[in-house]
Parts: sequence; C-alpha cells; structure tokens
Amino acid sequence: MKKIVSLTLLTLLICSSLFMRVAEASDIKGHQMEAELNYWIQKGVIKPDAKGNYNPNKAVTRGEFASYLSRALNLPVSTKYTFKDLKANTNLTIEIQNAAGAGILSGYPDGTFKPNDKITRQQMAGMIYKAFRYMDLPVQTIDMKFKDQAKISPNFRNAVSAAVNLNIIRGDHQKDGIYFKPQNSATIAHAAAFLFRMNAAAEVLKPDTPSEPGAPGKPEVPDVDPEVYKVSSISNGQVVPTVALYKTYEDALAVYNASSSIKAIQKNNKIIKMKSGRAFGAQNSKQLTSLYSDKTLRSEVTYIQKGREMKYIGSGPDYVIVEVAGSSYYAKQNEVDLVPSELVTGYDYYVVDNSGILTHYTYDNLSKSYGTYSIGPVPASMSAGKYTSLDGVHFTNVSSKKVITHYPYFQFQSVRQPSTYTGEELDRYIAEILRERESSGHARYKDLSTKSKLIGLGSYLKEAEQTYHVNAMFVLAAAIHESDYGISANAQTKNNLFGIKVFDSTPEAGEVYASPKNSVNAFITRYINLNYANPLGAHANGAVPGNKAVGFNVKYASDPNWGSKIAGHMWRIDKFLGGRDYKQVQLGRITYDGSTGVNVRTSPDASSAKSFTYKPKNPGYEAAFGYPLVIVDETTGSDGYVWYKVISDLNPPSDFGWIRSDLVTKINE
Repeated sequence: MKKIVSLTLLTLLICSSLFMRVAEASDIKGHQMEAELNYWIQKGVIKPDAKGNYNPNKAVTRGEFASYLSRALNLPVSTKYTFKDLKANTNLTIEIQNAAGAGILSGYPDGTFKPNDKITRQQMAGMIYKAFRYMDLPVQTIDMKFKDQAKISPNFRNAVSAAVNLNIIRGDHQKDGIYFKPQNSATIAHAAAFLFRMNAAAEVLKPDTPSEPGAPGKPEVPDVDPEVYKVSSISNGQVVPTVALYKTYEDALAVYNASSSIKAIQKNNKIIKMKSGRAFGAQNSKQLTSLYSDKTLRSEVTYIQKGREMKYIGSGPDYVIVEVAGSSYYAKQNEVDLVPSELVTGYDYYVVDNSGILTHYTYDNLSKSYGTYSIGPVPASMSAGKYTSLDGVHFTNVSSKKVITHYPYFQFQSVRQPSTYTGEELDRYIAEILRERESSGHARYKDLSTKSKLIGLGSYLKEAEQTYHVNAMFVLAAAIHESDYGISANAQTKNNLFGIKVFDSTPEAGEVYASPKNSVNAFITRYINLNYANPLGAHANGAVPGNKAVGFNVKYASDPNWGSKIAGHMWRIDKFLGGRDYKQVQLGRITYDGSTGVNVRTSPDASSAKSFTYKPKNPGYEAAFGYPLVIVDETTGSDGYVWYKVISDLNPPSDFGWIRSDLVTKINE
C-alpha cells in the first residue's frame, strides 16, 4: 500500500499568513512567480545559494528538481537505487535516492542520473506524473492542442497530457497557437509554479474532498491532517504498514503490543513508536530538538542539534522519551525521528588508536554523514578499539561490552583554574595553528595567518583571566571552535568570536563588536560569569565545558559534543605548548542524589558561613554528573569530618571554599 501524501488546501494557502510572508531575497520580488516561489521558500523546499539569492530565472537541473520533489513530499529515506555519478552521502544524493526509491524518477541505461544536466519541461512533467502515482491519486489524460506536440517524446506524452488536464502545464501562448516546447529547459521559477499547481491538483484529487469548502450539506475542510494510525512491520529495508487504519492511538497500540512481527506505530505515516531503534533530532523550524522535564512539554531543560542521536526509551502519542548524557527527557513527536533497528544507517562511536588517543565519530542522521574530532589521551584501562557512549564518560567496548568510565580532563576541569601558559605562549600556538590550517589547502583558510581575528589575542586573554578568573586557554579554545579559527563570517565582519546571539534557526545573525577583545569581554562577563560558571546564574550547571548533563554544554550549545570539542582544542593547545596544564590539579565531583542542594562554606566547619549552595540537579547516570570541582587541599575539621578545599565557582574576588569530603568523589584515572 503506497503512501497518500496530505497536502494543504490551495484555498487555505492563499489565506495563510505564512504563505503571504515575503521572502528576504530581493531577486524574487516582483517576479511573475513570486507567490509560488515564496511558498516553497517558506517550506524549505527551494533554498538560497551561498549569497542568499534564489535565482528564479536560472535553469533548474535534474538533481535540483528531484530534491524539490523529495522535500515537498517528505519522501522516506531509501537506498533502493544508487547512481554511479552521484557523490555518496551528500544531501542532494540522498534526496535523489529517496525520489528514486519512491518510483518518481529513474536514471539512464548506463547507471548514471546526470544531476547537473538541465531538466527539460517534458522530464519535469514525467516526474510530476510519477509523483501522483506515488500519492495513489488518479490522473486522466486528454487530447493535447500544442502546436509542437509531435516533438514530445513518446515516453512523456501521457505525463504531459495528464499535467495539461490538471492545469499544471499551460503552455506558451504565441500568435499562431500554444506551444509546449518539451525539449526546452525550465527555470527555478517554472519548477516552483509546476510544484505549486501539483499541490493544488493533489488536493482536488484526494478522496472525499469537497469541491466547495463550507458549502451547505458538506463538511468543513479541516486545517490540520486528520489523525490516522497504522501498525507496520519491517521488510527488506522498508516500513510495511498493514492495510488496517486506526482512529485512535490506543487501538493501534493494542495491535502493536499483541504481535511480535509488528515493529512500529505510524501516525500520518510518521513513526511515533517502535520496538527497538535509535532516536535522532528531526528537521523542524527551530533547527533543534527541545528536551523537557515531563510529558506536558512545557519546562525545557536542554536541547540538541537536529540530526544528532539520542537513546530511545519509549513514546506516547504526542511525545518521545529519550536519554541524553545519562538523563531522561521528553520531546515533541515532530522534533524526533525514530529509526527502527532494521533501518539504522549510522550512529555515533569512538575509536581509540594505538597511540591512546580518543577520537569521536559523530553521525548526522539527516545528511547521513560523519564528522570527526580528537578529544585527548585515554587511561591505560581503555585499550585500542571501537566504543560507543552517549555521554562521553561511560564508554562501552563494542567487542567485549566492557564499560569503562573516563572523564576527559579538560572537559571537566573548572574554568576557574588558571592556565600556566603566558600570553606570549598562547600567541605562539595561535600563529602555529593558523599556519597549519592555511597550509591544509582548504579554500576557506586561504590567507588565514594574516586575516584571522585570533592573531595576537593571547596577551589579552591572560589579562582577562587575571581579572575575571576564567581560564585563558578555555576562552581561546571556545573562540577557535566558534569562529573556525577566526575566519567565520561573524568573526570577520562582526568581530564576534563566540557565536553570541547566533542561533540554529538564524546562523546569519550575531552581535557586532568593535574589536575581538570586546567579544572576549562579552563572552566572559555576559555569559560565563553571569549565567554559566557563576553558581548563582540562571544556567548554572557547573563551571566546566561539560556535556548535556553538566557544565556549560547543557544550555550554551545545541551540539551535544560542544564541551568535548572545546576540551579537544584545549588538549591540543596544551600538547603543543609542553603539556603543563594536563592533570595539573585534582578533579572531583559532587556525589549526591540531587534532591537537595550542597553547601560550600567559608571554612572547614559545618557551623561556618555558607559561601554559596549548589542547587539541586539531576546527577545522571550512576550520579556521575554532580557539579565538578578542583580540589586543592584537605583537612579534618572540628566536627571530625574531612573537608576539601576547592576553587570557588563564584565570580572574583572569591577564591576558595570548603565542602565535606563525604559529598565528593575524586576523579582518578
């Protein structure tokens, strides 16, 4: 049974404020197809080029039109067909493969698709014709009246005829008649118009759709899709729904629970529950997945990048339960993609090589591609091999299934601990890494050693470290990561080194600063010392880079590995400069059930004044993510307890505090 794709009514589209909103690109304003272009731009089907233009009069390619159809119809992932002239795992290739798997397109006899060839008008009609077949919608042909219809290839005549019958193709009106021009190339604007008319025609062809919404005796057309539930098995890499449809989730759930062969429940063709598999952030308007404390989906705790992996725990009709960094959260169904085990194409993993370096391979389920970065050295107990981990601390060996706990040092060292390196040494590293990147041959790093906004910043970072008690090496690592070594657009045009006010949904945004130094000041004073490292701040989860359970990473970045990437940069800086900072202090973590706060006092005595209180927080897996500490000394207090002297998380001039040792576990490798 094929899918029936539900499309919004044309009449509602015209009345919709979303439809009427004008796209930002000036190159479509006033265009004959401005309305059609705006609609598909707002839907994310037609996307801008690197300069933000949509190029409506540019010839559209076979690959581009295939991608438009794939996105417009939200086609399921398919690897049924591959073409030898497509680069593996690119977004365009994936979308072309999805369209091929849906039977909407095919390649040439030699196994190629020729994605860069300009698509002809008759080829476009052919794909639209097959799209109607995919949607299980009936189409009829009529006699055509084009002056040049003899030039239409036999393979495309039915497709063109059906498109004419549905008013998708109207032809070019000239003095001596109407021409179709089947071999002519089509523009992006033509593609937008064809797809828009296809959208409208599909609504008319949907079963039981009234021709006049709201007419007497006929039901109103709903402005949302009716809920239809299916139960499905998995066969030959495909989701195979049964023929039965269920009006309620409970009815579908009863069948799902009763049969071992049923692997998933679908709601309007989206998988919302499965027996086993992986969860990933879905494509949505926010460009991230919000994670909430309970199923009411009101209190956001943290968030995660689209495409990134989460552990699937379970789900209900409107929510998904996932685990991230050892803690369980709730997410909205439309912000999570559930992939049954039989259909998983990739996942995050770690590799330890023979030199003892930990490298993380991150998987993006939307692009079906991997990224990679090195975090640092591992303990002797972690042998060479492949590991999995969803929190970057508890690593499971893929072969032996042995779980090893490892806290990457710089990821959990408090930023209140100063670096031993001078400003001159940090500048030496900056100069070296810029030269190294420049010599890599990547076009974006051309002239990096003279254009980077990081040049000469080391001395100022040390001044800021002394003034604000924030580790200079951490600030440099964050600037390297967020500004792409000082060459990003925000760094170059706005002196914004830290992505300040840059969000997943608006990557082009960002605050403007008079100089890179001003950006450093803003990052430290308005973020780290105001809300993140400061235990009294709104986003206080520990004064460390951390992960999605503890530290800055909980709220500062949607990337669940932001903290470990920062730690990787710190390790590389330290390694280049001599390794003085690595394990220079004893790290610890508060261990408690998380239900109450933990006091830090001014002296080693329970009756002494409180310096501050660590607020209650979820300590995650095996209470492994209580607040991280730097332990500098210990003594036995007058109350008989052993007390640890710790670096205070408070802003300067505070330096140290005391905490009872029974509330702390030392981090030892």
